[in-house]
Amino acid sequence: MRIALGTDHAGFELKAELSNLIQSLGNEVVDVGAFAYDASDDYPDFAEKVALAIIQADAERAVLICGSGVGASIAANKFQGIRAGNVTDTYSAHQGVEHDQMNVLVLGSRVVGPALAAELVRAFLSAEFSGEERHVRRLNKVSMIERRGVG
Repeated sequence: MRIALGTDHAGFELKAELSNLIQSLGNEVVDVGAFAYDASDDYPDFAEKVALAIIQADAERAVLICGSGVGASIAANKFQGIRAGNVTDTYSAHQGVEHDQMNVLVLGSRVVGPALAAELVRAFLSAEFSGEERHVRRLNKVSMIERRGVG
């Protein structure tokens, strides 16, 4: 599987560790930056790069990192077809894929440490969408909301 990986300055150090892990699990990393530490970079820029990697079929899933995970999650979810979850526990990391077809795992580097981040990535990447009728029905409703763009 091709996994886009992006981060702002807050997750820059964690990104290298997670890149190695993702590759060790047999996946290809599509690195969308940051490529150098820059304390003034902005998480929306990397959320957009991760989202576009999925939308343009350069990656099937993505891991996105910022300080808390909140801002990056909000930004990524602005893109049609992106289902980003700011996750801090392994249950949500796999259940988000199995039930909600989550395609972007968002991590807060100031919230989760490297060991937990690795567990979350493993759970996210090993999960598969169940395809159960109730989950498909719910996702169709989410897609309808997204297409209407009410607001």
